[in-house]
Amino acid sequence: MSEKKKVLIVDDEMNIRRILEAALERHGWKPTTAASGEEALRKLGEEQFDCVLTDVTMPGMTGYQLQQEIQAHWKDTPVVIMTAFGTIPQAVKAIRDGAFEFVTKPFDLDVLKRVLEAAMDERVGGKAKRPTKSGPKRTTFITQSPAMAAVYETLEQVADSRATVLITGESGTGKEVVAKLIHELSPRAGEAMVAVSCAALPETLMESELFGYEKGAFTGAQGSKAGRFELADRGTLFLDEIGEVPLSIQVKLLRVLQEREFERLGATKPTRVDVRLVAATNRDLSQAVEDGSFRLDLLYRLQVVEITVPPLRNRKEDILPLAEHFLLRSSQENGRSLRCVGKEALGAMWAYSWPGNVRELENSMERAVVLAGRDETELSVRHLPKNLQRAA
Repeated sequence: MSEKKKVLIVDDEMNIRRILEAALERHGWKPTTAASGEEALRKLGEEQFDCVLTDVTMPGMTGYQLQQEIQAHWKDTPVVIMTAFGTIPQAVKAIRDGAFEFVTKPFDLDVLKRVLEAAMDERVGGKAKRPTKSGPKRTTFITQSPAMAAVYETLEQVADSRATVLITGESGTGKEVVAKLIHELSPRAGEAMVAVSCAALPETLMESELFGYEKGAFTGAQGSKAGRFELADRGTLFLDEIGEVPLSIQVKLLRVLQEREFERLGATKPTRVDVRLVAATNRDLSQAVEDGSFRLDLLYRLQVVEITVPPLRNRKEDILPLAEHFLLRSSQENGRSLRCVGKEALGAMWAYSWPGNVRELENSMERAVVLAGRDETELSVRHLPKNLQRAA
């Protein structure tokens, strides 16, 4: 950094303040220290800081309370939280409330430096890159249900942040649509969104696909190749079915989320990336943690914001608008006229439980269009698959 950036270090332990002050000074920062949240507020009122690094547990005002005060009065000043492993859930909540990031104690000073530099990058460049929400969106979001309206409100709120998002819900509910909208409403909308189905990647190929490799890294590697993280640099990486990622790869994912860097297979130097991660799963990751197949620290990192997409059977108000959307699209693609839903057919669809959710509805409407007469305009029960006819 050519110009020294001012960081306010807040911790009630003198030794911690001295260690951080010396370390950050060596790395080109201009540190100032405060022994309490109250002292930090006084110093914030006297001069401008580029970043605040605060401990959580302090006498009087806690780090979370300090973060809330900074959010209220110095909104453009990023706050990095220092926390013990046991208080990570509270640190995640702090990020939801506006903190930039958290680092766990005992911390690696190199990791801390990178987090502070990333906070500065966000402060300097984040505002100018934010698009207006009235801009065009490519992804269609169709709903008439209160449950999905709440989902849209949440994704709209988190889209212009850099927070990692975990989208949960049954298979076929539309998790990828939510992920696309988060990207398209974000400051990264002009960059790439790279989607990866973790369930479709064999474990032996997953590391090279995600992180890339250098020439000679393994038999057959005749050239170097960029992985999905590099392809998504400055954009969004969507990891679908993240619960299928093996533990050996979860370690590397955690490092990317914490340090924003990784090593290609066969590389000797790390690669830096600026990627916003959105993940999705139909598994219960908390249960996977108990089973030992998923890392708790990675789950904390993914759960900064969690959005749950409800199954179609719990939002039946969406059946008719979605069905007619799929009918119209499929009719246009296949040269047919089917585009509205008859009352009996709608009754059958309301009575059905839709175990395959929106994906099953889409496939059912495409099937109906293909099998209907070219001049038929209304969907009837006889156009539906046998399982839906039995529901009628």
